[in-house]
Order: sequence, then structure tokens, then C-alpha cells
Amino acid sequence: MASRLLLRTALRATTSCRVAPAPALRRCMSAGGIPTDEEQATGLEKVIMRAMKEGTDPYSMMKPKSYAGSKADPHLVPSITNKRVVGCVCEEDNTAVVWFWLHEGEAQRCPSCGSHYKLVPHELPH
Repeated sequence: MASRLLLRTALRATTSCRVAPAPALRRCMSAGGIPTDEEQATGLEKVIMRAMKEGTDPYSMMKPKSYAGSKADPHLVPSITNKRVVGCVCEEDNTAVVWFWLHEGEAQRCPSCGSHYKLVPHELPH
């Protein structure tokens, strides 16, 4: 009996008063919607995002290009000074690292396996 009463009341309420449909709710900020990562980024993050969009790698975050390691195509090692310590894992399954100093100039060989490395100057991005 109570359910019939509620059903009749609801039917009368919907037929007697025509209410304008409520606008659909939208998730948005004050004027332009949710900002994208590019619009929201500031400082260093913005510089990195802009550089990545242009295709450059300003802070050497991407995997370096692979080189053959021969005298004609040595591994390039960036440095802001004229020498740098380099570690070479000579064999793929080797657990020891061979450390040696790499100096500016011609390509130098790893004392253990013979791979060639060359020091190239690198400028800091800031």
C-alpha cells in the first residue's frame, strides 16, 4: 500500500511540474578544463619537456647511442674536463669492472678487452 502511494506521488510530481533538465556536470577548472602536463609544468620540468618535444636530450637522460668500439668508431665519452675515469665491463657476463683514466685526444683502448673510447667535450646546459 505504501509503495502504491509513493508511486502515485512520484508520478504526479513528474507530470505536474516540468523542470528544465539540469546541465550535465563537467570536470573542469575555472575556464579551460584540466590543464595538460605541458601547460602545468614550470622550471626545469618545462625545459626538459620542451627539449624532448624538439627531439633533443639536454641532460643526457636518454640511452646513449651504441658504437662499435673499434678504432674507427670508438665509444664517445662526454666530459666537462680534459680527463675522466671510465669503467669497462669487458664481457657481457663479467662481474668485474675494469677502471681506467681516459684523456683528451685520440681514442684509447681498454687495457683488458681492447675496446676503444674517446673523450669528447661536453657543455653543461645551464
